[in-house]
Amino acid sequence: MKKSILAACILAGVSSVPVLAQDDADLREALAKQQKEIETLQARLNVAVDKLDEKQAGTESNTKIGGYGELHYNNTDGGDELDVHRFVLFLNHKFSDSVRFYSELEVEHSLVGEDGPGEVELEQAYIAHRLSDTSVAKYGLFLVPVGILNETHEPNTFYGVERNPVEKNIVPTTWREGGAGLVLHPKGGWQFDFAVTGGLNVPTTGGQAYLVREGRQKVAKAKADNLAFTGRVKFTGIAGLELAATMQWQDDVTQGVEGVEATLFSAHGVYKKGPFELRALYAAWSLDGAGAEALGRDEQSGWYIEPSYRLSDKLGVFARYNEWDNEAGNSADTVKEQTDVGINYWLHPNVVLKADYSSFDGALDGHALNLGVGYAF
Repeated sequence: MKKSILAACILAGVSSVPVLAQDDADLREALAKQQKEIETLQARLNVAVDKLDEKQAGTESNTKIGGYGELHYNNTDGGDELDVHRFVLFLNHKFSDSVRFYSELEVEHSLVGEDGPGEVELEQAYIAHRLSDTSVAKYGLFLVPVGILNETHEPNTFYGVERNPVEKNIVPTTWREGGAGLVLHPKGGWQFDFAVTGGLNVPTTGGQAYLVREGRQKVAKAKADNLAFTGRVKFTGIAGLELAATMQWQDDVTQGVEGVEATLFSAHGVYKKGPFELRALYAAWSLDGAGAEALGRDEQSGWYIEPSYRLSDKLGVFARYNEWDNEAGNSADTVKEQTDVGINYWLHPNVVLKADYSSFDGALDGHALNLGVGYAF
């Protein structure tokens, strides 16, 4: 009997082995299937994360922030002054390879308000639309294509604490207008700029009457009864040389008050060879009107020449002679003269310390010592 029971147990155990083996195989197959599904899900998750990272990285690289600023100390015959002359922020965005946005927001003289001398101004805000490899259209608020400093005036790019008086009073820098423009870049180092914009609105009474600088409307509810038409040709086809000429015509710079037609002509040259650089500019306005003629302001012109020399990568010296007259149409001697000498010391290519001495002659008389720090990023 005992032998029969033992034999039955052995038989049952032996017969169950295939069943257990089958269950183990099924379990291994299920685990392998789940592992494969997990790996597939992980791969999909990795792809999704990579795409998200690419999108975020693309968004960050497409929007750029920059700016520049200047602190000035001026010791003049009229007293001493310390001023955060300007602080500017750039915000640029790339919508696509052919459509981009550029802007500049500027704070002048630090304090803005009822008791403050400063201003907050929108200097640029425009869309650049690349039409082809050689042409770009502009729509919005942009800088007028004229002179040397009007389009490039970060403090690390020029000599002297203050911007030169000719481009300030005659061009007049910084000069921006709202409208549309076209820039053409054919081969051979040529560039052609065309713009149709809002124009000047010069005052016709008071001490500032017919002064072109006072006619800038800064596109702040600007009167646009009479638009301005600007054209520039620039040549940079020879290494180290830039030559450019600009003309602007406006049917009436008083925007319907007196009917004063105005024409601007400006030409400049920049030559750079090794450590030596030479800049020169001439600009002249012609205003057609009895009121402007009576004040001698029917002709307003000026010029300057500026040699400079880089003694090292960090240190440079310059001299500049400026001559301008906003009443060149009269017979009196109203020419203003200014001679500047000074140094720039670059702590970094985008950070500069400046010092210069200015002597005023002609219709002006006096001198000034100027110190400054400027930066761009």
